[in-house]
Amino acid sequence: MKAVAIKKGQSQEKAAGFQEMGTLRCEGCGEEFVIGQHPTFVDPRLADEQARWLERVLAEEHERDQKHADRIELPG
Repeated sequence: MKAVAIKKGQSQEKAAGFQEMGTLRCEGCGEEFVIGQHPTFVDPRLADEQARWLERVLAEEHERDQKHADRIELPG
């Protein structure tokens, strides 16, 4: 896994080994997710693309009345 989004407040163990690249707040519910990338694949431009992708995923989950997972693998 090269990149992951972890819901804030979850165990740091879930993000162990990942470089924190930023935080995204869900517009639908306000939950925050930390975007992390594997240290050998750190790319700020890719982190921006992953944040946009995550925004779409979170919005779609609200449309389907689904809860957000604690950990979401990001495309990379």
